Amino acid sequence: MNYDLNQFVGQKEEKNATYKALRKLLALISDEHRTLMLAFGAIFVNSTLNLLGPILIGRAVDKYIQTRQFHGLLVYGSILLAMYVFTIGAGYLQSRLMGNVGQRTLFKLRNAVFNKLQELPVAFFNQNKAGDLISRINNDTDKLNQFFSQSLMQFVGSIVTMIGSGLFLLFIDLPLGAAALSPAILIWLFIKLTSAWVKQKNAANLKSVGNLSAEIQESLTNFKVIIAFNRRDYFRKRFNEANEQNYKTAIGAGLASNVYLPVFSLAASIGQIIVLGFGIYLISTGHFTIGLLISFLSYVTQFYNPLRQLAVLWANFQVALAGWDRISHMLAMQTNLQTVENPLTVPTTSLLSFQNVSFSYPNGHEVLHNISFTLERGKTYALVGPTGGGKTTTASLIARLYDPTSGTVLLDGKDIRSYNAAERTQKIGFILQEPFLFTGTVRENILYGNEHHQQYNNEQLTEVIRQAGLEGLLERFDEGLNTKVQTTGDSVSLGQKQLIAFMRAVLRNPELLILDEATANIDTVTEQLLGEILQKLPESTTRILIAHRLNTIESADEIFFVNAGQVTRAGSLHDAVDMLLHGKRVS
Repeated sequence: MNYDLNQFVGQKEEKNATYKALRKLLALISDEHRTLMLAFGAIFVNSTLNLLGPILIGRAVDKYIQTRQFHGLLVYGSILLAMYVFTIGAGYLQSRLMGNVGQRTLFKLRNAVFNKLQELPVAFFNQNKAGDLISRINNDTDKLNQFFSQSLMQFVGSIVTMIGSGLFLLFIDLPLGAAALSPAILIWLFIKLTSAWVKQKNAANLKSVGNLSAEIQESLTNFKVIIAFNRRDYFRKRFNEANEQNYKTAIGAGLASNVYLPVFSLAASIGQIIVLGFGIYLISTGHFTIGLLISFLSYVTQFYNPLRQLAVLWANFQVALAGWDRISHMLAMQTNLQTVENPLTVPTTSLLSFQNVSFSYPNGHEVLHNISFTLERGKTYALVGPTGGGKTTTASLIARLYDPTSGTVLLDGKDIRSYNAAERTQKIGFILQEPFLFTGTVRENILYGNEHHQQYNNEQLTEVIRQAGLEGLLERFDEGLNTKVQTTGDSVSLGQKQLIAFMRAVLRNPELLILDEATANIDTVTEQLLGEILQKLPESTTRILIAHRLNTIESADEIFFVNAGQVTRAGSLHDAVDMLLHGKRVS
């Protein structure tokens, strides 16, 4: 399965894709019915009162100003003042209601995106940059928040005002109203022709923002390496390229988003000129009054002013749709590590076996080809071979970080795909060459994912560590379980991080423990201590060692040589050394 987020699959033509995206976008606020009804009610009241203003002004001009009846003028003025004060209150209510809707939607959406990330397999993260994923969670979701909290209500209010103004224009004088509204046809055609282009420009800009975030994240993560090799110029060049690309797409998106405003303003000006010219002619022939012309010009303004707002709102809508495309594409993804129901159980005394397993990474060459081997309980196995030969890939298949392209991996005689994540991780422990720790303390990190010891206090946990023979590792930390750990920085060394990962794995009492170069960054004395701890593990525990140091694998019961897509029994340590030196297989 391809997890490249830059490929937008499943979209047919742009029109259908936009409608589908809009339906899904509005589905995000499907549980906000009550709040939306109140907000729409406030919008309706606001728009209705604003629409009544021009007709009252026109009536006041014809009935009271021209006849100098100032008492009636004061009455109409008071009515208009009360109406406009009321519209201010309705406007505040709708803004507050929709602001809350926007923030709740943002909260739910970010949770949904983050939870989806937890479901996706390792292959997804190998194919997508962390910075781009962060941009989707932060930047793209915020575009949607702005749409729901600001643009949506303004959009609906503008539509209501436009429809109401158009009806008033046609009701007051049908020919003049039709002439005043005729430029709107040009606007409709312009929107129809340019919407896809505007959305495309904004999508390109959001993608470039994600790439820029990814570049910054990569540079900051590897800053020590940059300094050590004095390659600031390289990363400066990479950043400048990403920043320049973002600049170009931002200019394009800005031009696309602002293209509506001058066109809409031109149409509004044409409409006002038509009304003024045609209206003066009607007044001269006695078919119109000055008050009606004033009302008519006000309604034309109320019709075309929302169009100017819609020029901005429509651009914001296209930005929101572009962001939603990026988010919904991620939310629609499904993990390819599906659980197999009702698997056949094969009677066996072995713990794990590969049966004709082949594996290829997405868009890559075949790493393992039709391999078969068996691991017995309680034995220690070593995987050796040249760099890139497939050792870590084999271990990843054992831990089910990936599924084979073909063939089957059996755990306790059952397809490993039949175990859920909790059952599998309880049975299999994996210590990576570069262990990842969370910001917190040593205690919090070694108890991560360990439900059995989660409620233990420090004294109880220390006793469990002592019984497991891990107290020597804990002594490597000045403040013991309370030693501070940071994912970035030098609070603990890389070797100490591996010790924490080692304790975390051992305390879970796995049936199978994989150590992928787990001793690569620790001293010889500590490595010897780890070896002693491994010997104290329950007799039923199976160990898999991946290492380049020969002294690490000399105690293995069996050695496998992994290279050129094959996993071959190496026999003795001498045979394994010979394979490493000559890169060949022996039977």
